[in-house]
Amino acid sequence: MRMAEILSFGEPLAEFNQTQAGSAAWRLGYGGDTSNFCIAAARQGASVDYISATGDDRFGQGLRDLWQAEGVGHSHVRTDPQAPTGVYFVSHDASGHHFDYLRAGSAASRYVPAYLPGQAIASARALHLSGISLAISQDACDAGLEAMAQARAAGVMVSFDTNLRLRLWPLARARAVMREALRLCDLCLPSWDDITAVLDCHEPDAILDTLLDCGIELVALKMGARGCYVATPESRILVPPHAVDAVDATGAGDCFGGAFVARLVAGDDAVAAARYANVAAALSTTGYGAIASIPRAEAVYGALGTYACAS
Repeated sequence: MRMAEILSFGEPLAEFNQTQAGSAAWRLGYGGDTSNFCIAAARQGASVDYISATGDDRFGQGLRDLWQAEGVGHSHVRTDPQAPTGVYFVSHDASGHHFDYLRAGSAASRYVPAYLPGQAIASARALHLSGISLAISQDACDAGLEAMAQARAAGVMVSFDTNLRLRLWPLARARAVMREALRLCDLCLPSWDDITAVLDCHEPDAILDTLLDCGIELVALKMGARGCYVATPESRILVPPHAVDAVDATGAGDCFGGAFVARLVAGDDAVAAARYANVAAALSTTGYGAIASIPRAEAVYGALGTYACAS
């Protein structure tokens, strides 16, 4: 069995996207933040495996077909015959798009620490998970924190994206669990809206100070159209954004994370990785959907020349 450079733990989902406002027609697709992360990293050339569970249903098989096509390993994804693959719906109206979920009791939410592939975790270069990975159930939370602890013990870089979803858990619990997760990660990839809520702070330097005081070695604070702050205990720099005509930002943060970790594992320094990830995430907003618009490495490198001239 191959050992991947990058592992990600979380919940994949089947997606039903309404074809237009008020329509009774829905298009089947797939998502889930950590699955999107895996695909983004793989499209940049990284070796990636996913750790999760799906139901023994057509959606679980559809996800496996997707990962196979994208070069994402799924030998560590369990099939649970007693639970379904999680599903979400995207509907549209004059005020925008709206998300509804059917994920309670999903296969991924039943994942427990005993299922973790310890050898694969210890052999990886990076392990990634998110706040959603920890929010879907107590079992999944325990498994995620244990995976982080195993990775840290083996000297594997632990990457954590806050991805706060208050429909999954109350803010008080999210803050408590995420503070524990922050102490277990080497790389933190928060978005501005998430981390301001988690830390109850709205000043960038104070946020970066708090995160670095947790023992985190590298922070890439995603600030959307303002770019991202890259911070270490020794320095911090605002890496400018890449300007595009954006039409759909769905999954842009997942794309940033996958591209950023892929470039770090490939040997880029943090600022170079952030420049690359900014371009990848920006390009992902020029099309619709979380997966279809994720760029491949050649497209990112093609745009980096323009980015370098602009910055």
